Amino acid sequence: MASAIYFCDNKGRPLLSRKYRDDIPFSAIDRFPILLSNFEEETNLIPPCIEHNGIQFLFIQHNDLYLVAIATSISCNAALIFSFLHKVIEVLSEYLKAVEEESIRDNFVIIYELLDEMMDYGIPQITEPKMLKQYITQKSFKLKKAAKKKRNAARPPTSLTNSVSWRPEGIKHKKNEAFLDIIESINMLMTQKGQVLRSEIIGEVKVKSKLSGMPDLKLGINDKGLFSKYLEGDENGVPIAPDDSSVDESKPKKKRSNNMELEDLKFHQCVRLSKFENEKQITFIPPDGDFELMSYRLSTAIKPLIWCDVNIKTHSKSRIEIFCRAKAQIKKKSTATNVEILIPVPEDADTPVFKYSHGSIKYVPEKNAILWKIRTFPGDKEYSMAAEMGLPSTNAGEESEKLKRPVQVKFQIPYFTTSGIQVRYLKIEEKNLQYKSYPWVRYITKSGDDYTIRLS
Repeated sequence: MASAIYFCDNKGRPLLSRKYRDDIPFSAIDRFPILLSNFEEETNLIPPCIEHNGIQFLFIQHNDLYLVAIATSISCNAALIFSFLHKVIEVLSEYLKAVEEESIRDNFVIIYELLDEMMDYGIPQITEPKMLKQYITQKSFKLKKAAKKKRNAARPPTSLTNSVSWRPEGIKHKKNEAFLDIIESINMLMTQKGQVLRSEIIGEVKVKSKLSGMPDLKLGINDKGLFSKYLEGDENGVPIAPDDSSVDESKPKKKRSNNMELEDLKFHQCVRLSKFENEKQITFIPPDGDFELMSYRLSTAIKPLIWCDVNIKTHSKSRIEIFCRAKAQIKKKSTATNVEILIPVPEDADTPVFKYSHGSIKYVPEKNAILWKIRTFPGDKEYSMAAEMGLPSTNAGEESEKLKRPVQVKFQIPYFTTSGIQVRYLKIEEKNLQYKSYPWVRYITKSGDDYTIRLS
């Protein structure tokens, strides 16, 4: 696997290193900045893996750093190495907050300790930040005395020798609860006429565990056929058809009628993947506290949940008029909350006058935009607003080009998922303590970082 891990600056020069095997020379990293420079000059595109004289340089970039893993075999598991490098950044972020060249130089000792625990002989070991924090208790910039000088020195938790390395034994809670949130973020690009140019769903299943002992959880999901390519079928080997009343059962079920395609699916390390593949059950022993159980991504054509028809009229050398009609294109029983519609205006617009049917409107000069807020937006409802602003006569003829910035929309829809994913059951079992537990499930659909409407 990996023979060594190096932290390098933005030029590829080493700052800190940890060798795990003796199959590479100490001077191996000296070639790395030269290889980086050669690729920048020749192609201006640097690949994530570079081979030179039988040595593989696998690296990622974070802020002003390169995190480099060196391997000697071309058949090494590159996906595992890259996953480990990202995990190193995640763990260091928990300790150092900002992972950059200065923080690396200031915290050599704690980084060496973490690298020693996270990898052994080039093979990843403990990568869960919550477990590492139990016995690597040093704070960044403030290092404690050596453990051998203490009577009650911190010892590695017993769970490190068990198969469940992410959860220590002996956890106790007064009230045993498990909170599960299914959160779907919608990214969408639309035209002014409502045509969808690009759309995707980014889903997260987050868990907050407040359970005593060593509980075993079983999660059943009505996945609407989204995970079909990861599963062989139901308990009898028969593929599951989507929950659609329009399916004609008289016809042979050769293909699924679901048009959603799952492109990315990731599980937390606590999930038993063999159970999921064979029995469609997500079973796991959860870490204590908050963690992300699962994430997925869907690139699919969906209709806009909140749609805005924005018309802007510029009257030469005098004023600008803005008309916006917003509609919640969701079921009547659903309600969107905290809706924000950000409409661009010219940089030098002034003296705004507003008329609106619902919510509140204000001019945001630092963003050169009008912000329309609607606290609650029931499904199938439609609201409108109008604004008039003055324009300086000197620049009025140039403002048409500046208004091509898109309209940005933000919203949340509780108790609703766009993909149709629903939790069938969440079972909690603890064989030793056998306590009464309380599972809670919540659904939220919200706008992503890129939910925009083009104005031209």
